[in-house]
Amino acid sequence: MNAEAVGKTYAPTVYAVGREKIREYAHAVGETNPLHLDPAAARAAGFRDVVAPPMFCVVYSSQSVAPALFDPDVGINFALMVHGGQEFVWGPLVVAGDEITTTVSVKSIEARAGNGFFVFESQSVNQDSETVCTGTWTNIVRGAA
Repeated sequence: MNAEAVGKTYAPTVYAVGREKIREYAHAVGETNPLHLDPAAARAAGFRDVVAPPMFCVVYSSQSVAPALFDPDVGINFALMVHGGQEFVWGPLVVAGDEITTTVSVKSIEARAGNGFFVFESQSVNQDSETVCTGTWTNIVRGAA
């Protein structure tokens, strides 16, 4: 555990949102809303293409979190890590054709009850510089403290 890593920011990743990826995700999670599946329905509702379900944010932002999890400066013992939670705040809807850039930073590293709590924050912006999602990713490492 290395609290000196708090504030460290990682290189951004860019994700081109595709229509078929949105459809595949929607089918995988049982989403039946035509806005996520049918371009004609999405256009009729005023969107330029199919709309990503909110939790699609994990698809475009998780690749940005991985470098932080494995960064030796952070000091996570991945073998003892468990998922602590995720929280998201959404902005404008993500639509097929968007290009999402996500940057991750180390928000906090703390010891509690003998465990290490590692919190990362992701900021995802679209091609118009609008923040489409802010994520808080909490990971717990058992016995790290």
